[in-house]
Amino acid sequence: MLRIAVPNKGSLAEGSRQILQEAGYRQRSETSQLTCRDPENGIEFFYLRPRDIATYVGSGDLHLGITGRDLLVDTAGPAEELLDLQFGRATFRFAARPGTLGDPADQASPAALGGHRIATAYPGVVTGYLRRHGVEAEVIRLDGAVENAVSLGVADVVADVVQTGRTLREAGLVPVGEPILESSAVLIGGPRRPADGPVTQVLRRLQGVLVARQYVMLAYDVHADRLDQACRLTPGIESPTISPLHREGWVAVQAMVRRSEAHRIMDELYELGARAILVTNLHACRL
Repeated sequence: MLRIAVPNKGSLAEGSRQILQEAGYRQRSETSQLTCRDPENGIEFFYLRPRDIATYVGSGDLHLGITGRDLLVDTAGPAEELLDLQFGRATFRFAARPGTLGDPADQASPAALGGHRIATAYPGVVTGYLRRHGVEAEVIRLDGAVENAVSLGVADVVADVVQTGRTLREAGLVPVGEPILESSAVLIGGPRRPADGPVTQVLRRLQGVLVARQYVMLAYDVHADRLDQACRLTPGIESPTISPLHREGWVAVQAMVRRSEAHRIMDELYELGARAILVTNLHACRL
């Protein structure tokens, strides 16, 4: 039986639950449950702290897991990223008081961090970044929020998730330099995961959900004289499905289109003379 680790709390947990259910997998009914068996698919899910998942998967005790790319990098173990699940996005940045790292032109360079004390809850992420850029600095590990580390004299710079920047501004800090890491939820695999079979099925199902989230099914009726023009607007993934209508000279068309472009295409089809234009959400697909 395939053993998969899933976050037990927070936004990663909710996003994981949604994508796994959309992929056809059973999930726990109560948040107090630590495991959930899905015998029909041959999988047992284990609900763990997001920070621990890369460790369990990297040890080989669990075959697959869902966690944040930041937590995977921070662990620096043998687990590897298999698929970006496209939710739980976060950007990691350095932040400091204005002038700490020199003028704006200087602080844009990683070298400006040299010799400074950097507080973070993700020492593995920061240490890896500094190593890649050949920068020597002291990394101070803190649990939880690190914004107060500068005002308390513990550090000169902090490295943390930056979204709106409001919390940093309240602490008198501003983001500096380039992003350390762009993170999102990822499916990870361990060194002892099966080579194919169940793992391939999980990947295929999750990829099908991700594609389905990007597309909708567009259906419409159009006069046969304008079919070629309509198909240029809706070429589909491989080709649109076309069926004759009882109404002479008219056909029904179905094609997948990108969700972000659906309304523009609907407008253009209507101007072309298409009618009965309908959009249907997709929950999963195999392409």
